[in-house]
Amino acid sequence: GSSGSFSIGFMPGGGGSQMPASNAAFPELVKAAFNLERALLPDREPSSTIAVNRNAQFRPHTDSGAGAGQSLSMIVALGDYAGGELMVEGMKKDIRYKPVEFDGWKQRHYTLPFAGERYSLVWFTPKGCEGMKGIDIV
Repeated sequence: GSSGSFSIGFMPGGGGSQMPASNAAFPELVKAAFNLERALLPDREPSSTIAVNRNAQFRPHTDSGAGAGQSLSMIVALGDYAGGELMVEGMKKDIRYKPVEFDGWKQRHYTLPFAGERYSLVWFTPKGCEGMKGIDIV
């Protein structure tokens, strides 16, 4: 199937924060995804932003761009697929329905090959969005 990514929550920019158009396009997803963060790791500081990925296979990288330097990311993958583990600094992490926290700005990470339909959600708070909680949008 096709692949793609978009963000929900808050994004840094323009001397402050802004909300991606996807918040208005997918209000039920915004609510469910930020509530899922609370359900998966109740003691985690609430994130401002979620990257939503469909069938995305990322090459080895560290995160960069607007908001570089956020706190720990949390990722979980969903769907009917095989493979697709997350590699973080050479360690294989099974993230299918299992949340994993890691520092995407400092730790090199990538997606292993997979077959099937795979979604992943990545919760994080970029610089410029400190103190903003996506769960407050809903």
